[in-house]
Amino acid sequence: MALKSTVFKVQLAVADIDHGYYADHALTLARHPSETDERMMVRLVALALNAHALQTDCNGDGTLAFGAGLSDPDDPDVSLRDFTGRTRLWIEVGQPEDKPLARACSKADRVIVYAFHHAAEVWWRGIETKLTRLDKLSAWRIPTEASQQLATLAERSMQLQATIQEGSLLLSGAAGTVEIEPVRWR
Repeated sequence: MALKSTVFKVQLAVADIDHGYYADHALTLARHPSETDERMMVRLVALALNAHALQTDCNGDGTLAFGAGLSDPDDPDVSLRDFTGRTRLWIEVGQPEDKPLARACSKADRVIVYAFHHAAEVWWRGIETKLTRLDKLSAWRIPTEASQQLATLAERSMQLQATIQEGSLLLSGAAGTVEIEPVRWR
């Protein structure tokens, strides 16, 4: 018998001072049985860091949503689609291979990778040259200590506040606060 995903409900208040975006998001996260709380929370952080694209890319008329995650490798971890169904933003979390990233770049206007694992630098050094032709791709590093702290915020029902200022994100909830300063690799 296959294990089922665990469902997490999130009330996320985003205050993105850098982009002038302020909104509340009611989200449902399905955590695959093989997914860690750390990875799930990095997906949430990726959504928060890019929530402003709803306004900047789609003028408020789009859908920002979590994908199937680990359940479907051909589905983004987070996506933004406009009212026509066009994929404006495709976000991957972790350390994906170059071929799926190339496919994502052919399907979306922009693709962003958020690497977070302690071995992310090794992964990046091994894949960086393979990605040079992908002009739609950007890559970010979430520091390991910050991503590990994110796991402490994971609860089945969460009320979180995400404040983004000068490229840094402060995520606060009942279990504490985590500051994340993503590092741009590409």
